[in-house]
Amino acid sequence: MVLLEGCTDTLPDALRAHSLGAGRIELCDNLAVGGTTPSHGMVAVALERCGVPVYPIIRSRGGEFVFGADDLDAMLRDVSHFRALGVPGVVIGAVTPDGAVDPDMTARLRDAAGPMDLTFHKAFDAVRDQAEALETLIALGIPRVLTSGGAGTAWEGRDALAALVRQAAGRIVVMPGGGIIAEHAAMLVAHTGATEIHLRATDGMRFGAVARAVRGERGAALPRG
Repeated sequence: MVLLEGCTDTLPDALRAHSLGAGRIELCDNLAVGGTTPSHGMVAVALERCGVPVYPIIRSRGGEFVFGADDLDAMLRDVSHFRALGVPGVVIGAVTPDGAVDPDMTARLRDAAGPMDLTFHKAFDAVRDQAEALETLIALGIPRVLTSGGAGTAWEGRDALAALVRQAAGRIVVMPGGGIIAEHAAMLVAHTGATEIHLRATDGMRFGAVARAVRGERGAALPRG
């Protein structure tokens, strides 16, 4: 069974994604800039009502993934805050100015998270060498990475994603995400060997179609146009 993670920046979309088959929710604010840290109230309500694990993104601002000391300070406080709230996992990520996973910042965020599950977000697609970056995340003990294989969509990056899954060899979960549609979803899973996939939950019809496609149900694909 493939786990479907729904990404959203509203509570109604999070609740709907669960009803359509999401096994986990990545909760953000402001997806227009790629997602930033959601509010305490939003996360607390989602935890109470969604019925599946809710993982808030920890990202102090939109834009590039190279963060300074003030950004890190804010993100560490957010991680600690959500840990105290009882959040089961958070979504983190940071890169260096020369395009590598930032090991020091990632380690500090990991340590602040303690027992919480972790996903390294699509900052991974900003690194210069994904194979090297994957080994860095494995060495840091990060359980999961979200990526389109460095391409515009996960389908376009399917060969790179398959290579990352092979390289991971069970040491880290490689979760494809980025523009996944029903027509490609089952083929993407088969091609890459992925056990989890990630997609926006802001369009319930498309989310439901992908969920049905992954489950192998008839009538999964949406008509084109």
